[in-house]
Amino acid sequence: MEIKVNYLDNLRLEAKFDDFTVISDQPIRYKGDGSAPGPFDYFLASSAMCAAYFVKVYCNARDIPTENIRLSQNNIVDPENRYNQIFKIQIELPEDLSDKDRTGILRAIDRCTVKKVVQTGPEFQIEAVENIDEDTQALLMGTPDSGQHTWIEGKDLPLEETIANMTQLLANLGMKIEIASWRNIVPNVWSLHIRDAASPMCFANGKGSTRESALCSALGEFIERLSCNFFYNDQFFGEQIANSSFVHYPNERWFTLNEDDTLPEGLLDEHCRALYNPDGELHGSQLIDTNSGRRDRGIVALPFTRHSDGETVYFPSNLLENLFLSNGMSAGNTLPEAEVQCLSEIFERAVKRQILEQELALPDVPQSVLDQYPSIVAGIQALEAQGFPVLVKDASLGGRYPVMCVTLMNPKTGGVFASFGAHPSFEVALERSLTELMQGRSFEGLNDFMPPTFNSQAVIEPNNFVEHFIDSSGLVSWRFFSARADIEFVEWDFSGSTEQEAATLFGILAEMGLEAYEFIHSDLGAPVCRIVVPGYSEIYPIDDLIEDNTNKALAFREDILNLHQLSDDQLADLLERLEESECDEHSDITTLIGIEFDDNTVWGQLTLLELKLLINLALGQFEDAQERVATFLQYNDNTVTRGLFYQAMRAVLEIAIDESLDFDDYQHNLTRMFGEEVINAVVGSINGDVRFYGLTPTSMKLEGLDRHQRLLDSYAKLHRHRAGLAGAPLAE
Repeated sequence: MEIKVNYLDNLRLEAKFDDFTVISDQPIRYKGDGSAPGPFDYFLASSAMCAAYFVKVYCNARDIPTENIRLSQNNIVDPENRYNQIFKIQIELPEDLSDKDRTGILRAIDRCTVKKVVQTGPEFQIEAVENIDEDTQALLMGTPDSGQHTWIEGKDLPLEETIANMTQLLANLGMKIEIASWRNIVPNVWSLHIRDAASPMCFANGKGSTRESALCSALGEFIERLSCNFFYNDQFFGEQIANSSFVHYPNERWFTLNEDDTLPEGLLDEHCRALYNPDGELHGSQLIDTNSGRRDRGIVALPFTRHSDGETVYFPSNLLENLFLSNGMSAGNTLPEAEVQCLSEIFERAVKRQILEQELALPDVPQSVLDQYPSIVAGIQALEAQGFPVLVKDASLGGRYPVMCVTLMNPKTGGVFASFGAHPSFEVALERSLTELMQGRSFEGLNDFMPPTFNSQAVIEPNNFVEHFIDSSGLVSWRFFSARADIEFVEWDFSGSTEQEAATLFGILAEMGLEAYEFIHSDLGAPVCRIVVPGYSEIYPIDDLIEDNTNKALAFREDILNLHQLSDDQLADLLERLEESECDEHSDITTLIGIEFDDNTVWGQLTLLELKLLINLALGQFEDAQERVATFLQYNDNTVTRGLFYQAMRAVLEIAIDESLDFDDYQHNLTRMFGEEVINAVVGSINGDVRFYGLTPTSMKLEGLDRHQRLLDSYAKLHRHRAGLAGAPLAE
């Protein structure tokens, strides 16, 4: 994690990281102002809070209340060496707590991350650089020795060379990549989380049987998502990039909207139009991209190559963002390697969907076959030793597809997790199923999965598949666990050279009567491909293009960002359009308009319901506001402070609406209950002196929106790089 420190007045310091700001000071006796804790005080508090966190996790997993648990820490300083200290952590537990849970809580404290880092002894590297923001040295810890040459199946270069190439590629773009976390809790199963230090919203996960293979996986995912602009999906690029000569890629093509709003000629091919617009209900305006919002320029589309004949077909950027998410993206050492990975993921997700929706019972992999892969067996045995039964299934549907499945059962919670993996090699597909199972997860994290169900409708519901795609947390049918398999086991093998494997996978699609379209990226210095298979590789329902298109943001973005500048008539018009949109009132404004607000601000937690409520107050619509306040408080998952503001608001609105009540009679005790600041904000919101309490003013210039600006800074690096390669001007 990158922490940037700024000097404030006197000895005060400001540390900024992610979406947080921490202020430190020094005591007056050290010539500070005593306005905040000192850096060492924060360090001491961090270990106590970390210990308390692990206690909370342990108790939450076992439904143990923490109201009567108290924890404290004291540091005992050696008088002869002040750097030699004992951190004494004490915990007070309820008398009725079992001996087993007492022991478990003490063991949980022992797992405190801060404690383990201190005990291990961090290494400090101190250096001077010319410019911190331009220092692009990768922050990858423990990069393997470049003199080694480790080859694994499915890769066309040694792991060490792959890591070096990808790291240099990112450094050339000016991106600092840091490892946020490692996981290796069972043998031969590694995973990690990496992110852009300057823009943590840009992140990737990796998995593998070794540390190096997991790092390769994460770097590859990061680069594929950069190349395909996935990090910036649905987000507003800002006015500067929106007005540039190109928005996404120099070879994009813009299609002018027709007067009757039908799809312009040259967009998609007949095969795709038949799938995405069978009844002529899809309008051109529904395909304007969310990123630029340039209705005047029309529809921006990207050139894909049709695999069957090599013809170029233009896919609207909006269509890709709405339906496919990251499915069908991959980076590789060579293009065939990337294509194999890309197609394997497409088959993995499509076959998983078929199995789950048809509630198929898969055949077990015989133990004699599993014994051929001892490193995989070791990981499975480690999970079972922790009390998690593991089922290893052949998901190839009779040898038709290169897919495997490892399913974990949790007797403690009744939950299950079906993990799928795909690759032309049986062994690699099986390994991926296991590493995907544990990617980024602790043993406690395995408590979060849902129990199986016999409710078929819940299983086949489209959003269930989306949940499976995002983090595999969706529902699984009990029929999946039947001992009577619907398909025979096949010890399949589609492996060969990466060129042969790519041809084989494309061939399977062709045999199914499916068409593949490919967009190849090489501008960053690594082969990346994006493959879409219409009618097969979509994640969201095709109907979303009409019923839930992300570019609904364009109807509201400018007005919401200019909220403080709108007249009453404009506010009334915005409220009416929000009502007519039929958007879920509990959805967040961040998603609605494609702006990354800081999570710790009112903007970052603002829902459509609260926005309507604030507009009601601004327009003096007190009865509507009263109704929405009640709904907000009933379903509130906002901050305690915001909840108290609306509790006070509910009371004051009752007084304002009821002519028999006088506010002066209640002001004193309302102030004692909620505080003067809150009551002043409530009264000001009602009499018009305060508008949109808690929402800082901004505009389409995005001033004050640091989180979104960091995302745009990240994309600007890509945009400048592509413009430089293409010799394209950055602005029209």
